[in-house]
Amino acid sequence: MSVTDPSTLASTAHPASAVLAVRPLGAPPWETADPFLFCVHHDDAYPRANGQLGPDASLAGRAIGQDFGRKDGWSMYHGQRIPGFPAHPHRGFETVTIVRRGLIDHADSLGAAARFGQGDVQWLTAGDGVVHSEMFPLLDEAAPNPLELFQIWLNLPAASKRSPAHFTMFWGPQIPEVVARDDAGRQTRVSVIAGRLDGAAAPLAPPPDSWAAQSTADVAIWTIRLDPGACWTLPAAQAGSNRRLYFFAGRALQVAGRALDGASVAELRPELPAELVNTGTDVVECLLLQGRPIGEPVVQYGPFVMNSQAEIAQTLADYRRTQFGGWPWGDDSPTHGRDPARFARHVDGRRELPPAD
Repeated sequence: MSVTDPSTLASTAHPASAVLAVRPLGAPPWETADPFLFCVHHDDAYPRANGQLGPDASLAGRAIGQDFGRKDGWSMYHGQRIPGFPAHPHRGFETVTIVRRGLIDHADSLGAAARFGQGDVQWLTAGDGVVHSEMFPLLDEAAPNPLELFQIWLNLPAASKRSPAHFTMFWGPQIPEVVARDDAGRQTRVSVIAGRLDGAAAPLAPPPDSWAAQSTADVAIWTIRLDPGACWTLPAAQAGSNRRLYFFAGRALQVAGRALDGASVAELRPELPAELVNTGTDVVECLLLQGRPIGEPVVQYGPFVMNSQAEIAQTLADYRRTQFGGWPWGDDSPTHGRDPARFARHVDGRRELPPAD
């Protein structure tokens, strides 16, 4: 889906005061601000597949089960034979998983499953509790299997932390893309995963219990791609929101007149627009996370995020007692075969396929 209106996206210089602070991006997970809890960028250059959905390479020298070292440019993470994250629990927040390249196989304690990637987004409300696995099947036995994704954790307000768990799929062709050209014809592309930009709304409504579903929450999740030399103005947002721009790819970016040399996170004043200029000779890519703070206490214990230590203790007791519904799969890292077709199977048995590209 594409929306093009260069006249509304014209470049205009803005004062440097639009930038509150700039820090080196550093290794993931990246720093976030309320209502976000966590942001990680996985970019793995997996080799060709071994015919069993794993890498055709020796795993010697890796801490299997805890492999985050990026040896040879990729990690197995918690996977034993197939990269990824076998069954693990969550409660009290949401995960937004943006897959730019490669595939993820999802399975959960509710019996739902999905294979998604190649531009798709999964929005999972953990709510009252869910166990899920996220495995990265490698299908191509003749060529490399690159995987690139963002996973973002969005907090839930206290009133929604015990809401029912479920997931929503935003298939790649459903995600709006705003395409703008500056006065020299250089292009900026903005994918709108959450929020609204110049009339382009997010593809589907956020889950009903999400903070992003609140009309005043001002939640935006955008990916921004600027061609070499391109100039585009990030429009103003709601005063009081937290706004972070993650410059993760490219060599040189100028934000509201301030140069960012190398991977950086810029904290922005939301009520001011900010001109972005790619001052380098290669493509620049950024991730924008924005939202009005929930403003409640955050108590985290690993995969559980609640408002008090007593609620964490209750969560641990509940998980020991119920396993959040149990695990209906034959092993802790299920995958969905060798057919590359993407799909989702929901708890009610409904099968969903991506629309035609």
